[in-house]
Amino acid sequence: MLILAAVLALVCLVLALRLYALERDIRICARQLRAGRTRVSMAAPNAAAEELLTAINGLLDLREREEGDYRRQEQAIRQQIANVSHDLRTPLTSILGYLQLLEGDGLTVEERREYLHIVQGRARALQSMIVSFYDLSRLEGGEYPLARERVDLYHVLSQLVAEFYNDFEGSGFDMTVELREGLPAVTADPAGVLRVFTNLIRNALEHGRTRMSILLYQEGDEVVSIFANDAPGLTPEDVEHVFDRFYTADKMRTGQSTGLGLAIVKALAERMGHTVTAELEDGLFQVTVRWQTMKQ
Repeated sequence: MLILAAVLALVCLVLALRLYALERDIRICARQLRAGRTRVSMAAPNAAAEELLTAINGLLDLREREEGDYRRQEQAIRQQIANVSHDLRTPLTSILGYLQLLEGDGLTVEERREYLHIVQGRARALQSMIVSFYDLSRLEGGEYPLARERVDLYHVLSQLVAEFYNDFEGSGFDMTVELREGLPAVTADPAGVLRVFTNLIRNALEHGRTRMSILLYQEGDEVVSIFANDAPGLTPEDVEHVFDRFYTADKMRTGQSTGLGLAIVKALAERMGHTVTAELEDGLFQVTVRWQTMKQ
């Protein structure tokens, strides 16, 4: 009987010590949490406590990642606001400057006509910029309506190249245009396809200098469109960011470029179920769109 009592007393003592140790560890964990620790630990956890620690540390890791994401997003938003302000301010400042010149009494008819023409051009650029801001916002928010129709890329691109012919000639580009006929149709939004091709041509016209190539051909189950132009000074690091909103590298932007054109290209193509990539090879900046063909 005495032996049984001694055993029970020993068991109670062990349990009491374990309970004390567990309570102490819980208090230590609580202090660690209040101190803002990113990981908590116990000196002698049991299996259940170990499971609880794993869950708590998992939540702490998730909170840390979310806080990091929030800080990065906040910084990106601030940078975007600064870039938007700069992009809007540039044409507005120009417009106001020329309007002030137009108030002068000593202008000739030719000078007045020239200044008005410049103001109209800056106003149209500003309007286009604001529309691009709005369209990109709708695309990223999933609010931009896109149809799913049969689209003949050769028909769209060949007509567009013809429309831009005078621009190519006027800019003095050494042009290479190779568009394969008889390509399979793709599933896309006709207006979206036109916007993608137009933005890519305008990007090449704006940033290219002497060389430009436009290719369209089939590769497996895809129709591939490639727009390439010479890009002096462009680096591989720049290429990694060309689809970012409001990319501000001087090598990719002039005072009138918002950095939205290629961002809209990528957003549109991906929303339609296709892929866009960019690379720099032998001094040529190349944007490739891979269009999935219609299933028979």
